[in-house]
Amino acid sequence: MSFNDKVVIVTGASSGIGAAIAVEFSGLGAKVTIVGRNEKNLNEVAKKCKSPLQIVADVTNENDLKKIVNETVKHFGKIDILINNAGMSLLSSILAENAIEIFDKVMNTNLRSTVYLTHLAAPHIIKTKGNIINISSICGLAVLAKDLFAYNTSKAAMDHFTRSIASELASSGVRVNSVNPGPVKTNFIENMGLAKKEQVDATYDHIALTTALGRVSGAEEIADLVTFLASDKARAITGAVFVSDNGSLVKV
Repeated sequence: MSFNDKVVIVTGASSGIGAAIAVEFSGLGAKVTIVGRNEKNLNEVAKKCKSPLQIVADVTNENDLKKIVNETVKHFGKIDILINNAGMSLLSSILAENAIEIFDKVMNTNLRSTVYLTHLAAPHIIKTKGNIINISSICGLAVLAKDLFAYNTSKAAMDHFTRSIASELASSGVRVNSVNPGPVKTNFIENMGLAKKEQVDATYDHIALTTALGRVSGAEEIADLVTFLASDKARAITGAVFVSDNGSLVKV
């Protein structure tokens, strides 16, 4: 696959899946805009890419979203591919006093930012007949853990947003798909506060036992799927939800 002369925006690119996606696209010849809140981490990812455009931004900030699109077009002249990857999760019971506060924060980060950035970028992507890929989760398809109602809801909504926009933009030659990872080795567990750094390996060993294949993916495996879907090899695919979970959903 080659993405020579293609311009790709990747949000949440300062670590984990987003970083792996940005590095892989760059390695395949794309011009990448890497977006993240952590400037230090973003700088490290930039070193692995070829002349990326770095934008420090908070996707819940409307002005920052406008900056992502405007600076990309100003710098590269167009947008071919949008990867909506930025996301977060917070634990909360629906009975908790701060349940609605948690819900709003998660929905703003995971869903509203995706909708808004897609709204801003879509006119440019129509011009290039490019495509959009939303990074969702198997938690949008099944309830796998307690106290994740906000995260689960945001990802289920993202999947239906994917299908809705795929239907709308198909006549303009734009494809829209969703990638729904299962367990992936990133800093996600630490960020959620589910385990301390020294406990992470043991946590992933335990998680591997919950999958049919008995393993946890690396972030590069998700990047492989994303670049395939963004390529002409997937030219017939739109409105689809692609699960990459080592068989978590079929584990009996």
